[in-house]
Amino acid sequence: MRLASRLTRSGHATTIERMTSTPMRIGMLADLYKPHISGVTNHIALTKRFLEAAGHEVAVFTFGGDDYDDDEPNVFRSPGLSLSGTGYSLGLRYPWRVRQHLERMDILHAHHPFVSGRLGLRYARPLGQPVIFTNHTRYDLYAQYYVPLMPEPLTQAFLQAYFPSFCRECAMVISPSRSAVQVLRGFGVTTPIEILPNGVDLEPFRQALPSDLRRQLGIALSDVLGVYVGRLGPEKNLAFLLRAVRGAAAAWPGLHLMLIGSGPERENLEAQVADARLTGRVHFLGGTPYEEMPAHLAAADFFVTASTTEVHPLTIIESMAAGLPAVGIHSPGIDDMIEHEVNGLLAEDDLAELSAMMTRMAGDRDLRARLRRGARRTAEDYDIRRTVDLLQEAYARVIRDARPRRPGPLARWWRRVRVRV
Repeated sequence: MRLASRLTRSGHATTIERMTSTPMRIGMLADLYKPHISGVTNHIALTKRFLEAAGHEVAVFTFGGDDYDDDEPNVFRSPGLSLSGTGYSLGLRYPWRVRQHLERMDILHAHHPFVSGRLGLRYARPLGQPVIFTNHTRYDLYAQYYVPLMPEPLTQAFLQAYFPSFCRECAMVISPSRSAVQVLRGFGVTTPIEILPNGVDLEPFRQALPSDLRRQLGIALSDVLGVYVGRLGPEKNLAFLLRAVRGAAAAWPGLHLMLIGSGPERENLEAQVADARLTGRVHFLGGTPYEEMPAHLAAADFFVTASTTEVHPLTIIESMAAGLPAVGIHSPGIDDMIEHEVNGLLAEDDLAELSAMMTRMAGDRDLRARLRRGARRTAEDYDIRRTVDLLQEAYARVIRDARPRRPGPLARWWRRVRVRV
């Protein structure tokens, strides 16, 4: 299942260098950005940093967060209506001051399809700017949790009506994993889709020394510590995970679990832990600065998730880079990362089986050592330096194939009639 990196092919690195030697102006379009913490936000910020280091100009166009002090250049925020508790701000347009910067870009990269992606197409079309789209999310499954009043057939019908036409308008559609391609095909998307994984800066995770968490939490060196990192939301199946932990902890008394992240389910999960008499065995760390993550992961013995809504879970890659084997449930996205008995253990979507896999991981030190080696090897495929090279190649190819950006009648008309606010 290891990713067959195109960078290892004969002569390919030279080709990338030739195609991307000219600096590009790249606009990242996102519905939300910092201070919101998510895999997509971290991916955009990290990719931006490495593209800038390669000599390109990268700008992020997003909504809300006007009171947030950006610690990086070229983040352009537009007003939006805050959707309480979600981190999203809904905006229907970019003001003229933001569009001025948007129009300078050679290429626009949409990371969300419904607001920023649609706006990107709207503003780019008159100017002939190419727009590419990466699908990071299982929108079909997220809708079940966050739009519960909409019947599932209606949600599916909307996605099947929206995604094919949206993707046809994009110059390139990217999927970070093989499984996610099938998700888009299930929506009726027939346009070509390129598989280009999201990358992780592996160095901090490779070199991290364990934090002092075990001592702070009262976890003995002889105990086994599992870790989950991510949003504490209903789509992550954490109530199911805690029920599995209860069974595993009964079989292996030295098992502990720490949950790193924040979200709307925390209070319910803490109540579940208390009811199951797991207080002192399950530890909630809350939202944690990203720079502290390598040391926290290095303090654990394995990573575990019960989520079945993943597309390309970066937290699994990060944990593997830190040397943690993973336990997960067979599902798209997870199957792309975890190879059973190679870098982790996979269970069916069954409570007893997930408990059994966690018990096995906790009780077998030799198994963890063997899977740890496989985990580190897997992480190498997702080094940000490798994936950014592939992304630069994709950008260069799309820009090369785009029609010339000589302002035609439509572009000249657009410049005259736009509202300057």
